[in-house]
Amino acid sequence: PRASRGIPQMFWISGFYFTQSFLTGTLQNHARRNKISIDQISFDFHILTNVTVENTKEAPKVGCYVYGLFMEGAGFDWKAIKMCESKPKQLYIPMPSIWLKPDQTSEIDKTRVLYPCPVYKASKRAGALSTTGHSTNYVLTINLHLYYRSALVKRGVAMLCGLDT
Repeated sequence: PRASRGIPQMFWISGFYFTQSFLTGTLQNHARRNKISIDQISFDFHILTNVTVENTKEAPKVGCYVYGLFMEGAGFDWKAIKMCESKPKQLYIPMPSIWLKPDQTSEIDKTRVLYPCPVYKASKRAGALSTTGHSTNYVLTINLHLYYRSALVKRGVAMLCGLDT
């Protein structure tokens, strides 16, 4: 059985029913391990174009690797590891794996030019608040490197856990 193999090296983020609990648990594990208040940590995001489910042998020492997201409204340059214009007639593109790396919020580099890309479970950008106070559709915001910002912000670029097919 799969459970006997231990914790997975990568997580299919789209497969979680309540993704926010997984994300909170990842932050809590880091906070407890390092004796830091959970209010003082957040995720730093690293795009991993060379890490896939097939070639990953071990999980990161800190945080987790996730896969299974799609970009809507923009493209992604796998060589430069930055957002870019999408190709004609390409509505959604699969994203590379992402390392969700917990770190003290004060230690995360804020000088980088980043796009705060919202992640939704489905393409419909609306969701009701659940009894926990979380949106039923919004998951989190992942900061991505980009070539330029203005058009992408106005376009409403987002990442999706699943496609409406």
